[in-house]
Amino acid sequence: MTSTVLNPTLRAELLEMRQADLRLRAELVRDGSLFEGYNERMAELHRRHNARLALVLAQHGWPGRSLVGEDGAAAAWLLLQHAILDPPLMRQAVPLLEQAVHANDAEPKHLAFLVDRIRTMEGRPQIYGTSHDWDETGNISPLPIDDPATVDERRQRVGLEPLAENTNRLRAQAEAEGEKPPADYEKRRREADAWSRATGWRSREED
Repeated sequence: MTSTVLNPTLRAELLEMRQADLRLRAELVRDGSLFEGYNERMAELHRRHNARLALVLAQHGWPGRSLVGEDGAAAAWLLLQHAILDPPLMRQAVPLLEQAVHANDAEPKHLAFLVDRIRTMEGRPQIYGTSHDWDETGNISPLPIDDPATVDERRQRVGLEPLAENTNRLRAQAEAEGEKPPADYEKRRREADAWSRATGWRSREED
């Protein structure tokens, strides 16, 4: 956290929202239900957080480190990464976060994660390789990347570890949490595409 926080009340609220998200996630990991589609309890929590985050962005712009401290800004970013039920919220946050990064008020890697999340939800190749999912061989792997040969150069520029290291870490995390690959990969892919269209990420049927 920076030495001077302009809005400690908002910082505390963002940190509590983040903790609520992480507490529920840990609970769902323990009972094994986190990986069975988009859990409705998690979805409901995200809806509440999305509504509040939308108000924060409208009032303050991006809540950067000068406003809410390093940890408060990181909490806001995590909440935004989980706002997949609200495509307009995530899209409108991009220029706000870009401005904060240019002003050295936010982490460049947070912008990279957001850009990748939006692109993959829209069915487009990601830029930085931050989004992973199960592949057809049953491994956690990066989703398609635009110009994969130079991805580590882009990652380095925004402060991210090499892609292979990140992929290995995510695979180890999935194993530790007991997450298993889908029994029917093609069915899962079709369901994910249908969900993206129904939620508003994609506007037409994909081939």
